[in-house]
Amino acid sequence: MSTIKDVAALAGVSFTTVSHVLNETRPVSADARRRVLAAVEEIGYLPSAVARSLRKSETKIIGVLIPNVENPFFAELVCGVEDHCRSAGYSVFLCNSDNDPRRQQQYMRTLLEKRVDGLLLSSAGDAAALARIFKLATVPAVTVDRLVPGAKADRVSVHNQDGAYQAVRHLLDLGHRRIGCISGPAEFEVACERIDGWRKALAERGIEPGADWLIESDFSNAGGYESARQLLRGSAGLSAIFASNDMMAIGALRAAAESGLKLPEQMSVVGFDDVELSAFVYPALTTVGVSIKELGREAGKVLLDRIENPGAPLKDVLLTPRLVVRESSAAPRNLATAVNP
Repeated sequence: MSTIKDVAALAGVSFTTVSHVLNETRPVSADARRRVLAAVEEIGYLPSAVARSLRKSETKIIGVLIPNVENPFFAELVCGVEDHCRSAGYSVFLCNSDNDPRRQQQYMRTLLEKRVDGLLLSSAGDAAALARIFKLATVPAVTVDRLVPGAKADRVSVHNQDGAYQAVRHLLDLGHRRIGCISGPAEFEVACERIDGWRKALAERGIEPGADWLIESDFSNAGGYESARQLLRGSAGLSAIFASNDMMAIGALRAAAESGLKLPEQMSVVGFDDVELSAFVYPALTTVGVSIKELGREAGKVLLDRIENPGAPLKDVLLTPRLVVRESSAAPRNLATAVNP
């Protein structure tokens, strides 16, 4: 590999001059700068990021740890994080815990050992273990979407209860009264808050949900599909389903169609998140959410602000979701039956 001394020899300058040009640490004449840059290009010299990080006590690298890279929500989220961080001169290292808390802990330790400048995490579970690692970590950190109770970190999330409330209220306004719910795992705060929104909307209309109206699932397409099949078998008279993320809602659409129900006339389905894919399934999915890329950009901004101002008070940023009405929700065909179950 070429070295800084090779560049200096080719450019006819000292290696300290090369260092000043590459690191912009001291003014250098235009001619010397031109010759150095030409030499770098000719021999393909790559400066050592490790050496630079030791000199400056920074790596210009952000570690991002997500629970499921196959979920479009997290793909869009990371795009937003990267957009903001790249524009500020940071690179992003992405780790996928694959919903495995043990792998999540291993990746967190690896990122911290690599001395990333900041850490952005969406939890895969085991909040107690994560909180312990956060307590030991010496780098700025932000939790996003799936938060970590007890962690000393900035938080960026969506108002989950309000979003779920909007989704279910939309179905109630259409005339639905028997509205099932497919939730995420109860260990996640995000799942519990969306259940709370479902219950709140029903309670405002004087509706007490049946015990079999709620099924806990895993935020996946397959989980939504199986849970919807179970709801349709066990809860006679349901005319709508609220799924607490779009992936489960898409699975529910498939299950309802396979059961012979017409969508949305005989079964309405509403999701949560507004992933880009939700506009292109059939029927196009009614959902609630925020711009996921904007959520990622906000998380990136909060993290870089924390890097620049480590002593500032912790932030708790809560974005308000909005209802996006598409083709998967409509008034029930037999409105009289739906209104008077």
